[in-house]
Amino acid sequence: MCHDEYLSAVIAKPRADIAIESLRSEGVYDESRCVREYDDAHVALPVEEPPQRTSVREVIRQLEPEFRNATLESLLTERGWSDEELESAPGSWAVIGSVILVTVPEDCPDETELSEALLELHGEADSVLADEGIATDGEAGTYRKPQTRHLAGERNTETIHTEHGTRYGLDPASVMLAPGNQAERARMGDLESVADDRVFDMFAGIGYFTLPLARAGARVTATEINPAAFRYLLENAMLNDVSDRVDAYMTDCREVAGEIEADRVVMGYYGRSDGTAADETDSDHGTRTDEAHEFLPAALEALVPGGVVHYHEATPEPLLWDRPLERLERAADEAGRELEVLEKRRVKSHSAGVAHVVVDARFE
Repeated sequence: MCHDEYLSAVIAKPRADIAIESLRSEGVYDESRCVREYDDAHVALPVEEPPQRTSVREVIRQLEPEFRNATLESLLTERGWSDEELESAPGSWAVIGSVILVTVPEDCPDETELSEALLELHGEADSVLADEGIATDGEAGTYRKPQTRHLAGERNTETIHTEHGTRYGLDPASVMLAPGNQAERARMGDLESVADDRVFDMFAGIGYFTLPLARAGARVTATEINPAAFRYLLENAMLNDVSDRVDAYMTDCREVAGEIEADRVVMGYYGRSDGTAADETDSDHGTRTDEAHEFLPAALEALVPGGVVHYHEATPEPLLWDRPLERLERAADEAGRELEVLEKRRVKSHSAGVAHVVVDARFE
């Protein structure tokens, strides 16, 4: 493409997130320029050349391109924030589909200006939500419902978030997505020989691990007890064209473990990390007083000899890797099975001094 010719692909707004991922996969999406509004129903996505595989309404020339050279700090400075006020600006936030999720510092001088700056920084985003933790009371507490507050943009925050070709439909105001687990979700879809595997996803949520595994060809039995997350699980299986490879049940995983023969068991829930309140992982499985290792007997009940468990745990740093390995060894002994540790991985930092880890273990 000539440097004096800038192109944009016109896309219907509801398809923008999917189209951006598709254009990136083609290698034609121009990350250096901003997304522009084309009309009330369409946006113009910057491209380096006309796409060949992504369906677009038309490709147009952009006469006055707007480049992504801004930062949150520069945008807030333009709005008159002082150096002292800039120190109270958040250092990170999550972009989930078309929704920006941000924890607003208590000393934030103007959350409206902050949210407007975030929308300007991320031209493809439509909404900003304040992340205010997880509900603990009543039904919302039972299902670990995110507590959010609308700050700017569209109030309808249902969106499609795309990672490595997998599409996750969700509403960040009602169910959770942990951006820090993205690499682990991608890894599940890249496991060797997974296309021939029968998988039991014990805490499926909206399909975080179920979907990449099913897209890779695995046959997945997925259980989830949160009704909102379960609805998205079913919809996402259809969205990713894997409904024929996903058997989903809205039930406690322990209720069906004895009826399953699995080559792999995914335990993407880690319960309490340090003896305090239950922690969330990707799964919106509902509040449990159990710790993650207490589900190991059910996992091994479903696992065929020679199968693999992907065991997640939130472990205090001084107990790495002793505690998760001891718990796996104890479960193996109680089940009369032999254990082989295949891989140990840090997924992310869970909290101060606590790591979210996963251990891949084979049980004969």
